[in-house]
Amino acid sequence: MNDRLKTLSRGIIDVSPLMIPVVPFGIIFGVIGMELGLSAYMTFGMSIIIFGGASQIVLLQLFSGGASSLVTITSVGAVNSRHLLYGAVFSEYLSHLKLTWKLILSYVLIDQAFAVSNTYFKNNKKNNYKHYHLLGAGFTCWTVWQISTVLGIVLGSVIPEELGLSFTISLTFLALLINDFRKFKNIIVMLVSGIVATIGYNTIPFQAYIIVAALSALLVATLLTLINLKQK
Repeated sequence: MNDRLKTLSRGIIDVSPLMIPVVPFGIIFGVIGMELGLSAYMTFGMSIIIFGGASQIVLLQLFSGGASSLVTITSVGAVNSRHLLYGAVFSEYLSHLKLTWKLILSYVLIDQAFAVSNTYFKNNKKNNYKHYHLLGAGFTCWTVWQISTVLGIVLGSVIPEELGLSFTISLTFLALLINDFRKFKNIIVMLVSGIVATIGYNTIPFQAYIIVAALSALLVATLLTLINLKQK
């Protein structure tokens, strides 16, 4: 097995355990898309174009809530702002690659792929093919998500609308974040974001509560980080 294939396989293996919460997340996205009256092709098309889990759920929620296009796009952008940080972290490892490679890797650089590849990159700096690890991890996430979305679309066409499965979105987010609950600072940031979003849901105009909640969480996270650095 050559180095490229070995590194690619390592990425697939490393990210596989993290696919457990991705499956129900993709299914829920497909079900909610059908529940909102979108066609199967439109739901699946959104899944391919806006590949990022949380941002797709936000898009559907705002779309169903009647938010304006500007607020919807801005909210999705705020949710996806973390990818700017992912790109900044990986820039030192991927700067030597051609633009085509960078575009492909940026598309599959989601939370789970970043988590495993960041660790791999740090421990294998001399591996000239380390970007294949991100390729394997990212496309594993992409494949599992698309399959799950298709399954959700099929289920969404037969599950009665009266069941109201939108509540399961929150449960899925909790499953994804459960590991972060072990850190007190993370809990504070989550509480601030949740409280602002809850209060602002009916009070902040133009359905912009997601933007305000995200900015509030970033501000609190920045303050906590600065305090921690000053203490050290």
